[in-house]
Amino acid sequence: MDIAAKLDDIGKPAWIGVTVLGFILFWPIGLGVLAYLIWSGRMGGWKRDGFDGMNKARGRWYGPSGCGWGRNRSQATGNHAFDEYRADTLRRLEEEEREFREFLDRLRQAKDKAEFDQFMNDRQRRGPDAQPQS
Repeated sequence: MDIAAKLDDIGKPAWIGVTVLGFILFWPIGLGVLAYLIWSGRMGGWKRDGFDGMNKARGRWYGPSGCGWGRNRSQATGNHAFDEYRADTLRRLEEEEREFREFLDRLRQAKDKAEFDQFMNDRQRRGPDAQPQS
């Protein structure tokens, strides 16, 4: 088994470690490893030719983000009760977010009005002949 295959079995952390070690020892080595990773398709989509979301070395599902969850939030899980609960919860959270944003807008408007009223009161107290302060 060659070195690349052994590192593929270990995964991305091994390739990252080899690249960093190469840069530490002698920067052209690190640059060469990095160029090999990009050229071979191991960088980014992790072997884009035939990438099916399955990490063959570990036999686990990896989604587009590389974490253990590859499901889109709109996909059904197959469990009707959970899907219904999730849909209700997401609807409720979106409604709460909308209400909170509206509350923040009202709060900003009230703060702006209070500051403007304070400015107008200060201006009236100074009188019409007073020079603006810098």
